[in-house]
Amino acid sequence: MTSVRSVLIIQTAFLGDVILATGLVEKLKEYYPEVTIDFLLRKGNEGVLAGHPKIREVIIFDKKRKYRNLWLIIRKIRAARYDYVINVQRFATTGLITVLSGATTIGFDKNPFSFIFSVRVRHLVTGLHETERNQRLIEGLTDGKAAPPRLYPSSEDIDSVRSYVSEPFVTMAPASIWFTKQWPAEKWKELCQKISDRLKVYLLGAPSDIELCQGIANKFDPDRVVNLAGKLSLLQSAALMKHATMNFVNDSAPMHLASAMNAPVTAIYCSTVPSFGFGPLSSVKNIVETTEQLDCRPCGLHGHKACPQGHFKCAWMISAQEVKNVLDI
Repeated sequence: MTSVRSVLIIQTAFLGDVILATGLVEKLKEYYPEVTIDFLLRKGNEGVLAGHPKIREVIIFDKKRKYRNLWLIIRKIRAARYDYVINVQRFATTGLITVLSGATTIGFDKNPFSFIFSVRVRHLVTGLHETERNQRLIEGLTDGKAAPPRLYPSSEDIDSVRSYVSEPFVTMAPASIWFTKQWPAEKWKELCQKISDRLKVYLLGAPSDIELCQGIANKFDPDRVVNLAGKLSLLQSAALMKHATMNFVNDSAPMHLASAMNAPVTAIYCSTVPSFGFGPLSSVKNIVETTEQLDCRPCGLHGHKACPQGHFKCAWMISAQEVKNVLDI
């Protein structure tokens, strides 16, 4: 078997991409239990890997002082003398870090520096889940079967949400970075209205989502619909989702939190489609999307800040009753 003593994984994209890349950590540790794994990500995403038992160090790339920090990171990585650098990202900055690492390098062919990589892997947009695409990077070191992503909330994270799990509940994560991935707030209110009174509703999100979630919660008894946006860390949210009767999410990072905890999840797809390869992976999972054939859908891989057509039918045509029905399956 190939000797693999130390590995750096690079994924500086969005939070959900980082979560999905943890499948590589799981797979490498399965094949090489003694391997040392470090992980490079963008500043702001490091909380999701806090205390991860299979990662030695999380290296943070602060893009606010991009070029100064870039050279500091390159120096740090070269000094670490990794056996392998595995680049999941497809942009030039991470390509430069990779080729200057001094390690055996593996990455996707869409990276501008891929022509210098030791191993270049074709990036396929359709037909594979993102975890399967990522697995192709290390199939020469392991095998062709992808490991699911996994996160590790600490005992303190678990204790911090213990008071919330004393009665049956669902969670809802109504926000998304992209407007066209976000089911409208009015629809989330309708869903809350339809949820049985025997289930408490916890609204999850980042500090930037507090206003959106509070606007939803204000329509209901505060003891029944509770706004937890900005009050829980990423890993605390993951620990809470693990115990939910159902977690309702957009095609966004909370869906991947659920996948990494194998928590029950219902993903609402507006402008994007599951065939892009970013669908839920939990044992209990549901996908809800419009059944109307819209010529404009999907309108992009990552969504837009506004509906390009101005009507946002892909979201408005999904009924709250249809989403709620998953609780009756």
